[in-house]
This record gives sequence, structure tokens and C-alpha cells, in this order.
Amino acid sequence: MSDQRRDDHKRDTAASFGAAAEDYFESAVHRGSDDLRTLAAWCADADRALDIATGGGHTAGALAAAGVPFVVAGDVSPEMVTVATREYDVEGALADAERLPVRDDAFDAVTCRIAAHHFPDPESFVSEVARVLEPGGTFAFEDNVAPEEADLATFLNGVERLRDPTHVELYTVEQWREWFESAGLAIETVESAAITLDFEAWVERTDVSEPDRDELRERFREAPEGAHERFAVEFDDAGDVQSFANPKALIRATKR
Repeated sequence: MSDQRRDDHKRDTAASFGAAAEDYFESAVHRGSDDLRTLAAWCADADRALDIATGGGHTAGALAAAGVPFVVAGDVSPEMVTVATREYDVEGALADAERLPVRDDAFDAVTCRIAAHHFPDPESFVSEVARVLEPGGTFAFEDNVAPEEADLATFLNGVERLRDPTHVELYTVEQWREWFESAGLAIETVESAAITLDFEAWVERTDVSEPDRDELRERFREAPEGAHERFAVEFDDAGDVQSFANPKALIRATKR
């Protein structure tokens, strides 16, 4: 992706998420779950934490609730930062995940939850995390991930991109491992999980058009062999998709 396309994508992403800031804050999927508590627990001993791509601020708020004295909620969308600082006792900062406006070794914990699939250059994002973390600091990361099977990964990325044009790509756990290790982040823990998404709420959150909703329903009906089982796709009696489960990974790493 060229620099111009990358910058255009980031502007589009900021605008899209800014328009949906309140919806993301209210989203039950994002507000509270075991994965949120896990990320906060991994960072509970920190003094200074940065939450990258904070969205509705849920992770930043969980860090503060876990006892981290100083938490910064960073996001490329001003509206998301406004919501996060309004709802939680945290600081706010406009921050591009791939060019963080932060000095080296500034934080002893960094988090990023269910956002990195929107980043045009995830390798640069990981390098920036390593730069702003002090040695021994914790990176608590979570994102939806791609299956190892190429056809299932292509299917999942395809429906995600149709539903939300700001989606870039889901990556395998192995790819994230490589990027972490190359940046000097030693992986301590990898946990697998899944997030069950109600189809109608999922498409409503990004205001998907009716023709695209129909196309998404058709793609789920005609998904590759093994997709219905892998993604726990549920259909109603009329054959319309009701819900599916996105695979996720939670990764805890330490800066060497």
C-alpha cells in the first residue's frame, strides 16, 4: 500500500469509527467480557499504560479499574478519544498506531484490543509498541485472527471487508509471533478464544446497505467447506445467518 493510500485509509477509518463512536461504546460485544478482564489483569502491576486504538475506551477503563494509576486512551478518531475520556478516568491522545506521538520507553504497559486488523502496516505498529515500552514492560494484545487454511482465511477477510471497508486483513497467530519476535517482544502467553457476533447487530454497527447485507447472507450460505463448523455459523429456519464466531488470539509479550 502506497503512503498516500495508507494515509487515505487512516482518514477514512477515523471518520467511520468517529461516526459510530457511541454505538461502539454501547456495544455489548466490546463493553464487557472475560478477554477484557484478562488484558487488564496482565497489566495490573503497571504504573503507566497506553491503550492503542482505544475505540469506546473499554480497555483503557479496565486498566484504570485494575489499579493502573496513569492510563492514556489513544485513537486516530477524535470522537473515540472524547467518548473514552468522558466515560472513564483516563487521559486522551490523538494517536496513529503506526506513528505514536510518544517518546521511547514511556510506558510500562501497552494494550491493543480488537483493532489491529484495521491497520495498514501492522509490522510498523508492533515496532512502535516495542519502541514506547520500557524494557521489561508488558504488551497485552488481542485481535481477531485468520485460520491457517487459506480458503477459510480468504472467506473471513472477504466478509469482514464487505461489512466494513476499513478492514484491512486478519493475520494468523504465527504471523503475529514473527512480528513480535522481530521487534524484540518475547511472547509469554498465547490464548485462543472466539467472539460470537449477532449478524444483525454486526451489520447495523457499520450501517451496511441492504444489497451488501444480502450479499453477506449469501456468502455465509455458500461458504467454503468447513467454514460453518469452524465459525459456528447459525442459521434460522429460512436459511438466513443469525450469528457466527470470529476466532481471536490474546497475546502477552514482554519487551526484552
